[in-house]
Amino acid sequence: MPARKELLQIEGREIPISNPEKVFFPQRGYTKLDLVRYYLAVARGALRGAGGRPMALKRYVNGAEGVFFFQKRAPEARPLWIETVELKFPSGRTAREVVLRDAAQLAWIINLGCIDLHPHPVRADDLDHPDELRVDLDPVSGVPWPQVREVAMLARELLREHGLTGWPKTSGSRGMHVNVRIQRRWMFQEVRAAALALAREVERRAPALATSKWWKEERHGVFIDYNQNAKDRTVASAYSVRPTPDARVSTPLSWDEVPLVEPESFTLATVPDRFARAGDPHAGIDEEPGSLESLLELSARQKGEGQADAPWPPHYAKQQDEPPRVQPSKKRKR
Repeated sequence: MPARKELLQIEGREIPISNPEKVFFPQRGYTKLDLVRYYLAVARGALRGAGGRPMALKRYVNGAEGVFFFQKRAPEARPLWIETVELKFPSGRTAREVVLRDAAQLAWIINLGCIDLHPHPVRADDLDHPDELRVDLDPVSGVPWPQVREVAMLARELLREHGLTGWPKTSGSRGMHVNVRIQRRWMFQEVRAAALALAREVERRAPALATSKWWKEERHGVFIDYNQNAKDRTVASAYSVRPTPDARVSTPLSWDEVPLVEPESFTLATVPDRFARAGDPHAGIDEEPGSLESLLELSARQKGEGQADAPWPPHYAKQQDEPPRVQPSKKRKR
C-alpha cells in the first residue's frame, strides 16, 4: 500500500507532503505536517531570514531524534520552480544549492525532512560579499542562561558604538544569535575579521563572562564564535525549528525582551500565535545596512597591539598570520 500524501495549495502551486502523519518530535507528538504548517504560519518571517540566500539542506528524514545529514547539492529530482545557485567552497569544490523565494518552496524543502533552515550570509545575486555579520553566543557547559543574556546586551552596546544595529534572537538551543545587516562591500575575510575584533573587545570588557578563545580547553563563560562568519559556515536562521524534544524555535526578539527572555517559551506550538498577534520583531532588519569600517579599524588596532589572527576551522587553508592549529595543552608537551 503506497504511503499517504497530503496535497497543499500554496502560492498557486500544489505541494505534495509525503508521510504527513510521520511523527517528527516523539516527545510532543508533532508530525511532519505539523512542521510544514508551522512554517507556513511564519513564512514571512522565515523567508526574511533565509529567503534569497543559498541554503545547505540539513535533513532529518527520520525526525528530530534520528540521524541527520547535510546536503549541499540541491536534489536532482526537483521541480523546475526550485531556484538554485552555484557556490564555490574553500575546498575548491562547487555545488548548486537551493534558494528560497516563497512559501511553496519553503514547504517543499520541509517535506524533504529539513527541520531547521541553514542559509549562507550572502544573497544569491552576490556570493562574494556577505550582507550579514553573525554574532553567535555559545555558552560553555554549565553556564547559566542569564549570563548569555548579559553578554548579548554587551554585544548590542559594542555594536552601537561602532554604528551597527544588532537584531537578537534565541538560537533555539542553548545560546543566542545577534544578526547585523551590513552593506555588501566586504569579503568573507573582512567580515570574519570584524567579528573577531568584536569578540575580543567583548572579552576584554567582560573577561569573567565571555571568551573569544577557539580551543575548547581555554574557553569559559560564553564563547563568541567569530568563525561562524567564515565562508561556507551556516547557522540556523530566524524562525527555524530546532531538533530539540520540545521543538524549540530560534525566535527573533526585541531588545526590550532580551533581559527577561526564557528560550523554552518559544516552540512550534507557541510561536505562530506570537507571530500572528505581535508580528515579527525583525521586520525592519533590511532597512538600514551598516558599515564595517569602524570594526575593521578596531581589528587593525588590535593587530597593532600584537594580537595576531585567531585559529580557523580545521578544513580551511592556513592563513598568513594564523597561530599554529595545535591545542595549547598539546603544544606545551612538544
